Amino acid sequence: MLDTLAAAVDHCLEIKHSRFLAHAAPIRDAGHALEFLQQVAVADATHNCWAYRHGNEYRSSDDGEPSGTAGRPILAAIDGQGFDRVMVVVTRWYGGIKLGAGGLVRAYGGTAAECLRTAPREPLVALARLQIHAPFEDLGALHAALAAHLAVKQEETFTADGASMRVELPADQCDALKTRLRDATRNRVRLHSPSESHPDD
Repeated sequence: MLDTLAAAVDHCLEIKHSRFLAHAAPIRDAGHALEFLQQVAVADATHNCWAYRHGNEYRSSDDGEPSGTAGRPILAAIDGQGFDRVMVVVTRWYGGIKLGAGGLVRAYGGTAAECLRTAPREPLVALARLQIHAPFEDLGALHAALAAHLAVKQEETFTADGASMRVELPADQCDALKTRLRDATRNRVRLHSPSESHPDD
């Protein structure tokens, strides 16, 4: 199981008179990653290089450094430290001594890795979504079961014969929730994954 960051962190290193400052933060999605970049990028610094990973989605930028010497080492640091849903921005102020391609890879990757190595971690819980339909007389039992299994309502609509809702819950709670609802409502509550009825969902 991968971790995300429990909070935003930063770490600074000086390498041959160049200053490298890493900022790392947990992200909700790609848009949130780019918002974080806007917040921490320093306009008058030499470079603001970055990378993020959110599940299978990832991007990186060398921001003017030679190709492959900054963004990819930062991404490798995120992966190497076992993180997901994380954005790292490494800002560099040039100190007058060229580091060469290998030196840049070590500087950017090393600053990012050291920032993440000491950061507070938070385990990522795999989440599942369920679509639920319940008759009115079973809503009390349904809400009690949802609370007991850490399910969060995403949306809810009412129909003539009951309520339909979409919930998100820890994936390892799904089977227990289904069993509890089957037993508590004599199998009147219907549950399925949204993708089962909405292939485009």
